[in-house]
Amino acid sequence: MPKSDDTNSSQRKRADGKRNHDALLQAAKEVFATSGVDAPVREIAGKAGVGVGTLYRHYPKRADLIAAVFRREIDSCSEEVIEQAKHLPPFEALASCMQIFATFFATKRGLSEVLHSGDPAFETLPSYFDQHLRPALAMVLGAAIESGDVRSDITADELLGGIARLGMSSSEDSSGQVGRMVALLADGLRFKE
Repeated sequence: MPKSDDTNSSQRKRADGKRNHDALLQAAKEVFATSGVDAPVREIAGKAGVGVGTLYRHYPKRADLIAAVFRREIDSCSEEVIEQAKHLPPFEALASCMQIFATFFATKRGLSEVLHSGDPAFETLPSYFDQHLRPALAMVLGAAIESGDVRSDITADELLGGIARLGMSSSEDSSGQVGRMVALLADGLRFKE
């Protein structure tokens, strides 16, 4: 039995809504990276190719959009780390993971103040981070320790703190230096007494 016009129309609307949603999150990520989280919503909507009304329909408050971008980035980072762990030897996976995390922290540097603003939209983000990124790092670090590639006297939390400090200390023109420092940190993990 052929689908009715109403069903096809409904499916098209859902597909358009998903496309708009994805475009808004990608545009917001890019605009936040260049102009900060206080960038005009018109700039984000324009970059996404949608109207301002569409942006507000998906994200009534700016904090909702910021939180959604942050969650999406956490998910993307976690997925990338898990893929690296599947396809690389333990030390290479760890070193790659450390670079991924450093990039994540460098691009979220401007969000720190907003995320600690007390806005209820951000309350769940620390636990979301803990549930997705900490386990990913613990997994690759554990595999590298178990393989004997790296020293065993470091915890995932200690390593995460070091990577965060390196990543958040960067500026746009020093991202290459951060990458080199993270690579040096990874090589330092091989030293065993």
